[in-house]
Amino acid sequence: MPITEILSRNAEMYGQEICLTEINLDLQESHHVIWREYELIENNPAGEYRREMTWRVFDEKANRMANLLLKRGIKKGDKVAILLMNCLEWLPIYFGILKAGAIAVPLNFRYTAEEIKYCLELSDTIALVFGPEFIGRLESIYDQIPMVRTLFYAGENRPTFAESYDRLTANCSSEAPQIALSDEDDAAIYFSSGTTGFPKAILHTHKSLMSACITENKHHGQTREDNFLCIPPLYHTGAKMHWFGSLLAGSKAVLLRGIKPEWILKTVSEEKITIVWLLVPWAQDILDAIDSGELKLEDYDLSRWRLMHIGAQPVPPSLIRRWKKYFPNHQYDTNYGLSESIGPGCVHLGVENIHKVGAIGVPGYNWETMIVDENRQPVKQGEVGELAVKGPGVMKCYYKDPKATEAVLKDGWLFTGDMARMDEDGFIYLVDRKKDVIISGGENLYPVQIEDFLRAHTAIKDVAVIGLPDKRLGEIAAAIIELKPGCTCTEKEIEAFCAPMPRYKRPRKVIFDKVPRNPTGKIEKPRLREKYGVAGLVAAETQR
Repeated sequence: MPITEILSRNAEMYGQEICLTEINLDLQESHHVIWREYELIENNPAGEYRREMTWRVFDEKANRMANLLLKRGIKKGDKVAILLMNCLEWLPIYFGILKAGAIAVPLNFRYTAEEIKYCLELSDTIALVFGPEFIGRLESIYDQIPMVRTLFYAGENRPTFAESYDRLTANCSSEAPQIALSDEDDAAIYFSSGTTGFPKAILHTHKSLMSACITENKHHGQTREDNFLCIPPLYHTGAKMHWFGSLLAGSKAVLLRGIKPEWILKTVSEEKITIVWLLVPWAQDILDAIDSGELKLEDYDLSRWRLMHIGAQPVPPSLIRRWKKYFPNHQYDTNYGLSESIGPGCVHLGVENIHKVGAIGVPGYNWETMIVDENRQPVKQGEVGELAVKGPGVMKCYYKDPKATEAVLKDGWLFTGDMARMDEDGFIYLVDRKKDVIISGGENLYPVQIEDFLRAHTAIKDVAVIGLPDKRLGEIAAAIIELKPGCTCTEKEIEAFCAPMPRYKRPRKVIFDKVPRNPTGKIEKPRLREKYGVAGLVAAETQR
């Protein structure tokens, strides 16, 4: 069943109920965001803004978008891109594209103009919906993308090179278009993180999207009583696929624009949030704010909050131990997935397995896993190999890239490029990305293991371990360490802290600096390698 039918069902069954709320707690920081529909919260001089949408309005807006596309000659299989910050318009536009039989192409809002152009060309996009934040970037390239026949602008102060999404959709029918969709029809193109160059275009079918609904709901048991707090960007598979569990249940969700710890707890308290998906840095920031006294839990009503789960990167066990200290009644889950496997859930810890924190878990609902050697043969239990996954959410292909597709897909198995091992109980532990493994003096070093060890240091907020060239050993492990605000630490203290580790695993270089992460929370190690290559190290030493 295509996922659009779930939206139509919800509109029919729960039409007058609120399904989405958008909250922006600091419009001054989001100065480009100007929407006519914002309403000032009564008696709130701080300028907090809040918008709501019912299931019926959601469905009608999706239908209007679909009918607009059809009027413009966009047909089944055509590509329509979305370049918006998280907002109330995002999901109706996405579902409108799907209802028209077109393929939705969400774009990373941090892309440069050149990256936007590259992704539009790669995906064969012929129409684009964009918001106020992107006027400058699109103005610089719109005459270089002739294949994009139509640019729809969602917001006020429309640029001359685009048409008004608001005005045009208002004049379109709110009735569902009669476009036949099947599970095997192409539905969406998502882009890989692009941490090793320009991103790949990942093609998914309606079957993939529907499988994400089922898997997510099975894992976290969303019911009509739940309210999901969505903070990560909707262009990425992670946030949206977790929300798909709420879609299936017909339950509420809140889109929070901003990630300050006090904003998160305030929203959980005032909106009666029950489920929050966080990235590791955000969870750390909340805990640090509580530790420092900046946040006081007694100031918030968090009684409805039942589940906190994390995805997108390895989760340090020490972080969850700290979390349970302050939130002992929370269920917890770790989610593992890739955009190629429709985001989260192909492997997950399971709320009943918190005693195994540190593992990414076991195969998700309707998924299979195996760990293989370089010849793609299963390794013995306990040995490190490449993780492969198989299930209904595996991508159809890398769009227009058969060579790259052939490299990772075989007989329905997706070879993830992640190195992992399985313990005696069948739980999978992520060791590292295949390309991030450091070979030092003939020994394989897995940066994630070293990073997890270092994060237990009370002064360390974040850490990234990378390989740097060395004449004698080939590579050495270098630890880039970001300290907590107000904390101090020396290289010698780090060396002493690492003394219990096997000598060959200890970082041979310690650098104090900020650890860069992309919008999905992954450490941007290519940036660090570029910064602290041979030339970078010379510069760093000169500045000491």
